[in-house]
Amino acid sequence: ETDGTNSEAFIIVHFKKKMIIIGGTSYAGEIKKSIFTILNYLLPQKGVLSMHCSANIGQNDDVAVFFGLSGTGKTTLSADPNRRLIGDDEHGWSGDGVFNFEGGCYAKVIRLSREAEPQIYDNTERFGTLLENVAMDYANQRRVDLDDATLTENTRAAYPITDVHVPNAELSGMGGHPENIFMLTADAFGVLPPISKLTPEQAMYHFISGYTAKVAGTERGITEPVATFSTCFGAPFMALHPSVYADLLGKKIAEHKVNCWLVNTGWTGGPYGVGTRMKIAHTRAMLNAALEGKLDNVEYIADDIFNLKIPVDVPGVPDSVLVPRNTWENVSEYDEKAKELAGRFRENFKKFEAQASGEIKAASPVG
Repeated sequence: ETDGTNSEAFIIVHFKKKMIIIGGTSYAGEIKKSIFTILNYLLPQKGVLSMHCSANIGQNDDVAVFFGLSGTGKTTLSADPNRRLIGDDEHGWSGDGVFNFEGGCYAKVIRLSREAEPQIYDNTERFGTLLENVAMDYANQRRVDLDDATLTENTRAAYPITDVHVPNAELSGMGGHPENIFMLTADAFGVLPPISKLTPEQAMYHFISGYTAKVAGTERGITEPVATFSTCFGAPFMALHPSVYADLLGKKIAEHKVNCWLVNTGWTGGPYGVGTRMKIAHTRAMLNAALEGKLDNVEYIADDIFNLKIPVDVPGVPDSVLVPRNTWENVSEYDEKAKELAGRFRENFKKFEAQASGEIKAASPVG
């Protein structure tokens, strides 16, 4: 009330004075996100698309980009032992290709396991890594306890991109134009397909919508997943109108003929509290199939509610997982939840309709 801030935690950017003031928070991520916000203002005016995404590059120099909010799996899924990591969170896409803004990774480590995420786990024990808000088990030889959320769910490991910390890193921090774009969403309703193929217009629709669930540890006060829409998968950091970023993305997708995918890393078999989180192994198998072109010529079926195309067969993934309606015990409850989420998509998009083309508006869920 005294200072006119919206909450007790505040980040104030003064572009003219080139000054940033951060207060009321112990989250070091505010530093990088402040710089990201400034880049989101400057770079699009030079024709460079600034993106809240991770990126990696394959053995054939094929680049993949992973859009998503915190908690959707950007860092986890881009850390692929068979692909070189360009970066895990913030990138630009210029006329020459994709490049990383940062010199390191900033990974969530709450309840991290060596089995599920070996590369990130190894870095929690490696010299040069900074652990933030991670609890220490003083009774057990002063070992860190990655399962302890006493301080916060938002525990982090910050480590540099070197050939030691990320053995398969692309140390130049650069790659060519993407061949595949994955838009990651952690669907708390449990109704979106685990993977679906998008048209360019659908890609722009879902980029503008930025649907996901805020998960515990990503924002103060969030203790369980809450469905939300965050424009361009990073609304708080986008200093210009969303149409600026969407138009740039659409032009680049068209120019470079990029394959686009919507990937649900959230819940399956029911909503949060009933269903289970999608297995990382299944998501990796779906991404690998897309990256290797194994989904180019398979049969697709239509999701009539969300206006999406779902592959009927993905190597390494049980067919029963691919169609979310088939994973629910009560299909009428699925239909109800799916229509509820479809309605939320349409309601949210109303504020962007004036700037959207007819083709993009037609990509909306119809249920």
